Amino acid sequence: MTAFRFEAIDAAGKSKRGVLDGDSARSVRSQLRAQGLVPMTVATAASHAGGASAKGAKASGGFGRKLSQREQALLTRQLASLLVAGLPLDEALAVLTDQAERDYLRSLLAAIRGEVLGGHSFANALAQHPKDFPDIYRALVSAGEHTGKLGLVLSRLADYIEQRNALKQKIVLAFTYPAVVTVVAFGIVTFLLSYVVPQVVNVFASTKQQLPFLTVLMMALSGFVRQWWWAALIALIVIVYGVRSILAQRGPRLSFDRWILTAPLAGKLVRGYNTVRFASTLGILIAAGVPILRALQAAGETLSNRAMRTLVDDAIVRVREGTALSRALGNTKTFPPVLVHLIRSGEATGDVTTMLDRAAAGEASELERRTMFLTSLMEPLLILAMGGTVLVIVLAVMLPIIELNNLVH
Repeated sequence: MTAFRFEAIDAAGKSKRGVLDGDSARSVRSQLRAQGLVPMTVATAASHAGGASAKGAKASGGFGRKLSQREQALLTRQLASLLVAGLPLDEALAVLTDQAERDYLRSLLAAIRGEVLGGHSFANALAQHPKDFPDIYRALVSAGEHTGKLGLVLSRLADYIEQRNALKQKIVLAFTYPAVVTVVAFGIVTFLLSYVVPQVVNVFASTKQQLPFLTVLMMALSGFVRQWWWAALIALIVIVYGVRSILAQRGPRLSFDRWILTAPLAGKLVRGYNTVRFASTLGILIAAGVPILRALQAAGETLSNRAMRTLVDDAIVRVREGTALSRALGNTKTFPPVLVHLIRSGEATGDVTTMLDRAAAGEASELERRTMFLTSLMEPLLILAMGGTVLVIVLAVMLPIIELNNLVH
């Protein structure tokens, strides 16, 4: 049996769309006619999803996933609940397909169900959609299928995705206010330099009066902003593009990632964020029964910092040679000591998974605290910087007025 997506017209002339199972497109058309529908298009769900994906990629310029993080978490949670309740995988996918609100999600689920009905494993079916389901997602699904605990693995995976999204949202929201203040300050300063300063200062320039140095400097800066703003914008774009091109290379990116780990404030944030991802992923993989070496490799691939990923690769070599996991990670001198101690305790008690979960939760709380501290420190500094800049501009405008007033008296 294969899943087919169809579009048909009923007796009232209304268009209907849906998914039907059948041995061939002809049998699906027969089913539609038996229901009093006139079939317009019938195609396998897989090909329909591929076409929708290509169309969406073309419309969006090829950027971004089509399945949002929220949809991925909700889909994983619902599927886990249905499987734990004892529903077969194909029936669970059929239920989710019928409940899907977005056309792309409905096509995606129908395509996956069609692959499953065709005899492929669930992990192989997900592998046909790498933009929607990353490697670590498919690795966990494959582990759940091999151990017969797919429902439990998906449940833990849903917890992981939801916690990761919540943590990311908190970090983004924490930095939103400083970003808004920076943009507003830049806009105000640009307006003052391009419009207010020339209108006021040019009055004194026409009097042939010798202007203060600060006013002359501000007039030069104002002229540059008005005449060469496009050059500054092009230079900024070139610099950003150049930096991104350089960091795209393996050597410079590795050096930058090593440097960022030693940065006073950013280093702790980067190390904490990657530690949370590493510990959470490793805990899920070990709980799913994945061998320790394969679990370490998959968990290391989730790290965004390549320097830490290299250290995990070195730890894998030590573990393969017989070194304990806690000692191998401790030798890297990068992961927090709390994580190493908790793993050592888990190795002693035989419950590494629980200790990894505790380490991930603790590091997430510490990361949130550090983020709030950093943003609370940035906010007054940005306000002071904005006030100081506006004060300099006001002084540049007021100094000629004060001098002119003194001459009159």
